[in-house]
Amino acid sequence: MSLEKSQNELPALKKTGGHYDRLAVQKIVEAIEGGMPRSEIYLIYGLSRSTVCGWMREYGSPSYQASHRGQLTQAQKRSMIRAIREGRMTLQEAKLAYQENGDLSADMNKEAHFVPPQEDPENKALEKALQEAHLKIKALNTLIDVAEDQFKIPIRKKPGARQSKP
Repeated sequence: MSLEKSQNELPALKKTGGHYDRLAVQKIVEAIEGGMPRSEIYLIYGLSRSTVCGWMREYGSPSYQASHRGQLTQAQKRSMIRAIREGRMTLQEAKLAYQENGDLSADMNKEAHFVPPQEDPENKALEKALQEAHLKIKALNTLIDVAEDQFKIPIRKKPGARQSKP
């Protein structure tokens, strides 16, 4: 569908009281469901992507919504793959979170730099050292709290305090 032809078929979009004319919005939704690229709609009317997506969610036919549910953008897929790779999310959690019914492992294998998370003894040792450091910090903070209460003097500096001059 060419841009000139599509402009003649679509209604004029008028904004009244902060809202667009519902009939025109429904015609635009029907045009998108009929195969018109959203990018043309953005160009013709100067609409944002989020506005058109909202209209498609609200006014789109049930069959259109069912066919587009669970489809991820490339950025969403990369974000999900990064979360899985970094161990912040399992494959099953990612499928649930993004309502993805497809096989994500195929997309993950396409990522050239993807390395599945592995149990590394060095990582375990580092995690244990980090846990011990957190415990030491907690113990020292408790010691400072007790000393401040017992001696009635502020030991910690106030946030944003300037350094004293020598």
